[in-house]
Amino acid sequence: MSTRWFRPEISKLPAYVSGKRSEREDIIKLSSNEVPFGTIPEVAKAVAEKIQGINRYPDMANADIVATLAERENWPEDGIVVSNGSTALLEKILQAVTTPGGDVVYPWRSFEAYPIAILAAGGNPVPVPLREDGTQDLDAMLAKVTPETRCVMLCSPNNPTGTALGHAQTERFVEAIPESVPIIIDEAYIHFANPENVQDGLAIARKHPNVIVARTFSKVYGLAGLRIGYVLTSAEMATGIRAIATPFGVNLLAQAAGVAALEQREAVERVAQEIVHLRDELRAQAQQLGFEVPRSEANFLWFAKDARGNKLDGERFEEVCREEGILVRKLGDDGVRVTVAEKEGGLRLLAALRRLSAN
Repeated sequence: MSTRWFRPEISKLPAYVSGKRSEREDIIKLSSNEVPFGTIPEVAKAVAEKIQGINRYPDMANADIVATLAERENWPEDGIVVSNGSTALLEKILQAVTTPGGDVVYPWRSFEAYPIAILAAGGNPVPVPLREDGTQDLDAMLAKVTPETRCVMLCSPNNPTGTALGHAQTERFVEAIPESVPIIIDEAYIHFANPENVQDGLAIARKHPNVIVARTFSKVYGLAGLRIGYVLTSAEMATGIRAIATPFGVNLLAQAAGVAALEQREAVERVAQEIVHLRDELRAQAQQLGFEVPRSEANFLWFAKDARGNKLDGERFEEVCREEGILVRKLGDDGVRVTVAEKEGGLRLLAALRRLSAN
């Protein structure tokens, strides 16, 4: 990349690689952690009813969706910020809190957008390797927090390993960090998690004004194509985030869809339950074939080792899956993430795993 027009550090940004596409008509995409069941009818109806009004700007305050979220999450409205995807909010927060060269501590491997957003904000990425079992090493992360630290990021359930932090360990970690340091807990996949196995980010944020809980409508709510996410935090923190959020960032259709999705609680719960059932079933079958798969609290499974316990050949894994009619997500040399989707996708994955385990 040329540095003729851009800051020198922009040329160092790692490219975000989206899920692959295929020309094959019957291919099943298991590479982007999307919900496969289509749009909830009531949500589609709410969007259709607003389509004739798209010549007007949306409500910049996102008042309807903020009010609905406040009721749903039992959270003060002045502590909620909604924008065009949780990733966009994370980027804005980092731009606001990171000083040039300031450290941002985060787990790795985790969401690919983190190092990109940190560098774009002018910060210094401080990745902390996961443990061998794919869990976040909070002690190692805490050891990296210094007076130069401007932000700490957690991802639980973690993308791409699916592993989650426990509540007690997360609370201890937060309490050990100075209140002057913002802590982001990315809970994009929280709706697929067993509450007994994962942190209660909102309970922690109620006690710590520097904690920001980030969530999205792209996963369990099935609104990935409309780009809408939100954070729940203290009123003081939210005021600062709101000041730098993109004006009119949430379009008219996304606002309508978000409110409708929140109102369809039973339908959303059914989606989560179906995904969890398929996820646990697939993991058990993969383990029977010899694959070590971490317990996932998200809507995907992580493969880092082959059926013999050796480092996974990600290219071979990806190739065999494609031959079986599914697209999966190879993440560098670390492993392959596979989205849990409808039953046919699972059957094709198992066919691929049987071939891989036999070689």
